[in-house]
Amino acid sequence: MNTESAVRDRYTDAAQNQEPALCCPVNYDRRYLEVIPQEVIDRDYGCGDPSKYVNAGETVLDLGSGGGKICFIASQVVGNQGKVIGVDMNDTMLELARRSQREVAQKIGYDNVTFHKGKIQDMVIDRDRVDAYLAENPVQDEPGLQRLEAFMTNMRQQSPMIADNSIDVVVSNCVLNLVDGNEKEQLFREIFRVLKIGGRAVISDIVSDEAVPLAMQQDANLWSGCISGAFQEREFLRAFERAGFMGIHMPVLQPEPWQTVQGIEFRSATVIAYKPDPSGCFEHNEAVIYRGPYRQVTDDMGNVFERGQRTATCRKTFTMMTSEPYGDDFIAVSPLTPISADDAKQFDSSANALRSPRVTKGKNFDLTIMGQDCCGEENCC
Repeated sequence: MNTESAVRDRYTDAAQNQEPALCCPVNYDRRYLEVIPQEVIDRDYGCGDPSKYVNAGETVLDLGSGGGKICFIASQVVGNQGKVIGVDMNDTMLELARRSQREVAQKIGYDNVTFHKGKIQDMVIDRDRVDAYLAENPVQDEPGLQRLEAFMTNMRQQSPMIADNSIDVVVSNCVLNLVDGNEKEQLFREIFRVLKIGGRAVISDIVSDEAVPLAMQQDANLWSGCISGAFQEREFLRAFERAGFMGIHMPVLQPEPWQTVQGIEFRSATVIAYKPDPSGCFEHNEAVIYRGPYRQVTDDMGNVFERGQRTATCRKTFTMMTSEPYGDDFIAVSPLTPISADDAKQFDSSANALRSPRVTKGKNFDLTIMGQDCCGEENCC
C-alpha cells in the first residue's frame, strides 16, 4: 500500500467536500473561531486542540496544517509579536489556507502566518521552491535529474525550509498517524531538530489501546481515516523518548473510544514533550526538594528524588526541575553563596547525593535567633 498516495487522495477530496468521519468532536475556544472562514472550519479534521498550550509571543510550527484552522487560532494567541508557520503537502488544503489567510489577517489586524508546502517528516525541503524550480527546469534527462538533486542538496545545506533550533512550540492535530510507518522515527527526529532548546512539542493524535495488526495497517481506507496508522498508547510516548525528548507527559487521553475496529479502541490523546539542554552538568551547590505525593521519582536522566529530601543537583537539572513541566512538583533550594560559572566544576551525577542544609545556610549554620515568629516578623500571627 502507498500510504502517501492514499492520504493525499482522501484529503484532497476532504478539502472539497466535508467528511465528518475524519475528525473527533473537539471543543475549541469560540473567541478564536469567529474570525476564521466557515469553509476552513468545515474542512478541519482534528482530534484535539494543541493551541491551548501556546503562549503569547512564541514561534509556532503546525505540522499538517491543512486548511489552517489551528494556525489561525494560534496566530491570535501568540499575537502580533509571535509567528505561526504551517506545513502541509496537500495542494488543495494549502490553497484553502492561503486564500483564507488574507481574510483572517484583515479581521485581527496583522498577518503573522506563513504556509509552506513540505513533508512533515522532512522539513528541510521546501516543496514550493521545488515546484518553482521544476516549472522553469523540467527534468527530461539524467543531467536534468542531477541538477535537481544538486538544487535540493544545496537547500538542505544552505537554506532549509525550517531551520534547526528555530521553533518555540511544534503543534500537530491528528496528522502524525498518517505518516508511513517507516518514516515515523524520522518525523520525531525532525520535530526535535527544529525546536529550540527548552522548546516543546504539543501533539494531539489518535492512539490505540492495543498494537494494530499488519492486515489493518495495509488497509488504505483505515490508514487514511486516521485509524490503522495510530501509535499504541505507550509506543507513542516511547517515540518521543527515542528522539531525545524529556518531560514527556499526556495531559489528555479521551475516556471513551472515538472508534473501535476489530476490538481495538482508538481514542484521542495529547502529549507534551520538551527538548532538553545538551550542555554539561556543573556544580553550583544547588538542590531541589521533591514535594510528593510519591515516595520517590526518577527523571529521564536517572536522577532519583526522594520525597522531602534536599537532593543535590547540577545547574542544568536544577533549572529543569524548577521549570515546566516539573516546577510544581519541586522546591528550589539555592545556596547562600553561589558558585560562579567560571568556578563551577563538573557535577558527579552518579552519586544521587543529598545536599547538606549547611550549604544553603552558609557559614553561620550554628547561629541562634530567637524572638521572631514563624513568619520572620514579631507578632505577625
